[in-house]
Amino acid sequence: MKQNGIFKKIAIIGRPNVGKSSLFNRLLGARDAIISEIAGTTRDVKKRVIRTNKGQIELWDTGGIEDRDELFDRVKAKSLASAAEADVLLFVVDGKEPPREDEKRLFYELCKLEKPIALIVNKTDNDKEEQNGWEFMSFGAKDYFFISVSHNRNMTKLISWIEQFIDEDDSFLQQDEEESFEDFLEDIEIEDEDDEDTIEHSNDDEIRVAIIGRPNVGKSSLLNAIIGENRSIVSPIAGTTIDPVDESYEYEGRKITFIDTAGIRKRSKIIGIEKWALDRSEKVLDRAHIAILTLDASDDLVEQDEKVAGFIDKHKCAVIIALNKWDAITKDSEEILAEVKRKFRFLDFAPIVTVSALSGKRVPKILEQIVRIYTNYAQKIPTKKLNDVIKFATQKHALASDHGRIPRIKFAVQYGSKPPKISLVMNFPSIHFSYKRYLINQLRENFDFEGTPILITAKRRGDRDPREEENNE
Repeated sequence: MKQNGIFKKIAIIGRPNVGKSSLFNRLLGARDAIISEIAGTTRDVKKRVIRTNKGQIELWDTGGIEDRDELFDRVKAKSLASAAEADVLLFVVDGKEPPREDEKRLFYELCKLEKPIALIVNKTDNDKEEQNGWEFMSFGAKDYFFISVSHNRNMTKLISWIEQFIDEDDSFLQQDEEESFEDFLEDIEIEDEDDEDTIEHSNDDEIRVAIIGRPNVGKSSLLNAIIGENRSIVSPIAGTTIDPVDESYEYEGRKITFIDTAGIRKRSKIIGIEKWALDRSEKVLDRAHIAILTLDASDDLVEQDEKVAGFIDKHKCAVIIALNKWDAITKDSEEILAEVKRKFRFLDFAPIVTVSALSGKRVPKILEQIVRIYTNYAQKIPTKKLNDVIKFATQKHALASDHGRIPRIKFAVQYGSKPPKISLVMNFPSIHFSYKRYLINQLRENFDFEGTPILITAKRRGDRDPREEENNE
């Protein structure tokens, strides 16, 4: 935060072309620095003030350090001087290349400054590359992060690490000079004013559910266990379910329609009818309210599981994670659950249910969760209650300035559900992704949104209603 007129200073250090400017831009939330494949593009120290969920910091993008010529000697001197002046250091290396001795020496030299320093192994785009990145543990770094700036991989952990060095920011949301937050709230037209404090829940007759997962994780078996009929073709041969089979089931007076999709296997291995089945399977997510991400708890999680989860995230369905074959696990149960939470952090709002489709153990829990999660997915928060939470959140942590301008949230309104869609009306629509995440977390703390994504958009007052934009797309 700001102390005696100065913000905490975070310097990004490393040799050329390791992704320092890309990291700078990712944290900044915009492509601000010049990025190219030509090593040494950034020569001067670029400084920007940004806001995290906890307070403001000054982020420095330094030039690449390399012993090459007189110009690079000057860049190196300037970067090292910046490191000495900074409060926290982010030392970035290229995870696609093996560790270099000159990098290790530079890291040791920076450690002598006795400042908090994190080793950032960039360009680790997947689990395999992350395993290769462990070679950098020879640096002896206490704090290290395997990230991919281009894929936004593992950035949340890095941001959380940075935030621990920021003191609480006591600044409050400054109200617009000509009109206060309360004045704007008075202008909002609230429907059903006599019942404005009541959260609305949808009573739709049908809940549509897509059972999704890679081949042979037990999707058809799970459907059969729920329905109680052997309607889908079940076999240990991956990809046996070709056509999506819709089955309806009555539960607590609600009609639940299950859409058992074909196994989603790697596109490179799909030929003929199975490729057609895959395309059709993804389309069912367009008409599903809830996706049940089915995983094989007895087997290791693979990259394709994450890709399948990506389909669900893309379609913004409500989510339940079903760990099938739980009675056949050989690993420690807590270890399996921790791995699932780590792999699917972008679905951290989803409940996890451990089941055995073959024995029927805990299968009824799936039905209970479907009804509860759908209620959350379809709920409508009263405008007053919504704005009370947003106002408290912005007073607790104000928005960061954008090139000298201070964004202010005038009011918020939920303009849609399935999933909940919230529009923030602002003096100018500039909001960093990390601040959106902060607001979403605040909403989850105050309302039961378990299992459902929350979509937040920002707009100026008087701009086109988001619903109109969606209808025109």
